[in-house]
Amino acid sequence: MLYDAAFFLALLSTALAMGAALAHALELPHKIGLDREAYFTVQQIYAGWNRLAFLLIVEVLAIAAVIGLGWHEPYVRGFAAAALAGLIAAQAVFWLYTQPANVATQNWTVMPEAWAALRRQWEYSHLAGAGFQTLAMAMLILAALSRKAA
Repeated sequence: MLYDAAFFLALLSTALAMGAALAHALELPHKIGLDREAYFTVQQIYAGWNRLAFLLIVEVLAIAAVIGLGWHEPYVRGFAAAALAGLIAAQAVFWLYTQPANVATQNWTVMPEAWAALRRQWEYSHLAGAGFQTLAMAMLILAALSRKAA
């Protein structure tokens, strides 16, 4: 039962996090060409998205639980570890590229000279993060599919 609950939480939290990540990726083609004023206006829709951080905590803990509880199943363990690696990669991209752009623009409320470069950094880092989140989801699905019947 605990194993099932861990899988459920891992899959649900990863799906929700992937949804947010894909939202950024899917809007990139429409936002990347906006002029400065329009871009800064549109960026204000993200105020408060940092509240989704709890979701990442749930995601990490649930995937770690799947790895621990599935230790006896090599495929589950391997796929779940790959999912965790995807999540860690997505977070590395965020902290190395996305967050510095947020800081430089004070969460897109200050328009620095290099705003266009920061926009590219922000947009493409979100695209990469979405790719890593999607990889994490795919690996969790493979882990679930590779479970032995109880």
